[in-house]
Amino acid sequence: MPEAPFLGPSLALSAILFTIGVAGVLLRRNAIVLFMCIELMLNAVNLAFIAFGQLHGVSGQIMVFFVMTVAAAEAAVGLAIILAIFRHRQTVDLQNINLLRG
Repeated sequence: MPEAPFLGPSLALSAILFTIGVAGVLLRRNAIVLFMCIELMLNAVNLAFIAFGQLHGVSGQIMVFFVMTVAAAEAAVGLAIILAIFRHRQTVDLQNINLLRG
């Protein structure tokens, strides 16, 4: 009977990266840093999927491709939104942006 691989370091690193991303989302006010922290969280999830893919075969690694596709789309749309806001308001500080107010 083959022995299951030890996933501790991979999952611990994934949890640390995800925690750093959450802290950045909660504590930062710059929109660019906010999107970078979201990307960090998505990459942490990718690392966890790859680690679980070692246990469950290819299905975990297939999920990585879906997460990477969503991350690429989020990065492209997010960057376009940030550029449009910067052109309109001349800042990317989220406290100075109040687009929904009349």
